[in-house]
Amino acid sequence: MTTDSQLSRIGQISEETEFFTPMPAGYKPGRTKYVVVFGTVMSGLGKGIFSSSLAKILQDKGLSVTPIKLEGYLNRDSGTLNPFRHGEVFVLDDGMECDMDLGTYERMLNQDLSRLNFTTSGQIFSSVLEKEREGRYLGRDVQMIPHVTGEVKLRLRELAIASEADVVFVEIGGTVGDVENAYFIEAVREMSYEEGPSNFCFVALTYVVAPSALGEQKSKPAQLNLKLLNAAGIHPHIIACRASAPVNKKVREKIALFANVPMERVFSMHDCDSVYLIPEMLRGGGLDAAVLDLLALDDKIDHSREEQARQVWNGYIQRYRGATQPVTIGIIGKYTAVRDSYASILHALEHAGAICGARVEVKWVDSAELNEENVGEGLADLGGVIVPGGFGFRGVGGKLTAVRHVRESKIPYLGLCYGMQIAVIEFSRNVCGIAGASSTEIEPDCPNPVIDLLPEQKHIEGLGGNMRLGGFDIAIAPNTLAWELFDRQSLVRLRFRHRYEVNPKYLSVLESRGLVFSGRSPLHPIMQILELPRATHPYFIATQAHPELSSRPLRPQPMFVGLIAAAMRKMGIVCSSFQSRGDSAAIAESESQMHPAPNLG
Repeated sequence: MTTDSQLSRIGQISEETEFFTPMPAGYKPGRTKYVVVFGTVMSGLGKGIFSSSLAKILQDKGLSVTPIKLEGYLNRDSGTLNPFRHGEVFVLDDGMECDMDLGTYERMLNQDLSRLNFTTSGQIFSSVLEKEREGRYLGRDVQMIPHVTGEVKLRLRELAIASEADVVFVEIGGTVGDVENAYFIEAVREMSYEEGPSNFCFVALTYVVAPSALGEQKSKPAQLNLKLLNAAGIHPHIIACRASAPVNKKVREKIALFANVPMERVFSMHDCDSVYLIPEMLRGGGLDAAVLDLLALDDKIDHSREEQARQVWNGYIQRYRGATQPVTIGIIGKYTAVRDSYASILHALEHAGAICGARVEVKWVDSAELNEENVGEGLADLGGVIVPGGFGFRGVGGKLTAVRHVRESKIPYLGLCYGMQIAVIEFSRNVCGIAGASSTEIEPDCPNPVIDLLPEQKHIEGLGGNMRLGGFDIAIAPNTLAWELFDRQSLVRLRFRHRYEVNPKYLSVLESRGLVFSGRSPLHPIMQILELPRATHPYFIATQAHPELSSRPLRPQPMFVGLIAAAMRKMGIVCSSFQSRGDSAAIAESESQMHPAPNLG
């Protein structure tokens, strides 16, 4: 263990000691507990879902929690990652572009996170190299151990200080054995030694295979990969077994024996209809009790709060299970082959469907394959349509064709980011008669750039680039659909991730032909929400923002709720949860059921 005198020498290192453990001001070892989640066998097991579900059931007990995702790739953030390779890019309110698991944490914990909750190898190495150039290491040769691992530990402790959390949940990306995350594993091993007993809980998420040819579950891959974790100096306290069906007792006994983990701490985490069912699954298996025992947190539990929180959450589960009216929503995009590309949209639809009493079924439509000849057939029998965000020109023709079809056929429509830009281009061409109307992203030399990258916006936003990122306020015009959806609020906040805007030069002609810009930046000439009057279309609304990023089970996003309600009306289904005035009453009721959100820094 490091001594107090060693800890006080922040950032200091000499030939006398190898204990390089930089400590943020005010940090007290033992004040914060840590739960670290590792993945074995393969990626994609749902470490984020597991970790956030476990965090939630501790949060329900009155403990303050906060997560951090440690990613091994060298990118500084997730902004340049292709959705085909890594799923959607989730944007936090402070503008950090991060892994989609941060969306899982926000939805499950009902909290807004910050850049402190996401770290990549690119960030770690950049910080270490900057400190080396500044002479912060006092002439020492900079090494993976102790300097890089020291930087990781510093990030975890800084989050603990900023959040004042009782428990920090650390999710290490990838799988045990990957070269890029080995130093993360070493860092938490060192830190568990420094923090002392009862302050760290290691959880291994593993996979139990069930080859169809054998007809039984096999644990050998799990056993071998747990051995890799042991070889790295990590002996898990808890093992969660992923599988399509409940993991049987025989398999759990083998894993317990091989890994030296008590049988009662080897849990089955099998597939569910919804990720929001997992917290109760873990609670029912006693996993929360195991963590409390390991971290000596029993004296901080508020049982009355837990019961209240469970009732609220179970209310959502009951609504979800009771939502039986089938409603089909078409998602028209170019990343439809990878469902994770639109993960937040799928969750937002589930949240909205639950409160509306609808079982939302998604029809995936590849915009690159859509044209004027097949659009009617391709969008037939849909209750509503979403055109989501995207970049580039591939598939634009199909999206334009689809938007014209839903506008003329009175199909409920929700455009997200690029979906708003497409709506402006389509309206400009087919209603306003503006020849050559397009976006300079699609056609740099188009004669009428109704969507453009405006130089003055780069200056006034001060982003240091041309991407508008994070949360921004939107001024809502009264007596509009948006105003009704947002419960008649004059100012709302949504998250953005885009480069191009509606060109203000064309606003007068667009508005003269009936397009309503119901949401605008309070400070700049930036259009953020558009709609068609309800007298001409039952539900046609689009936003430059990404409202799906702020949807929560207990706080469904209003624009998605409106889409589902409109789709149900189109299909002749009564949406009993809502009144006609924009469906805001049930939204307000749902919002009142939110957990009080702890400070997450």
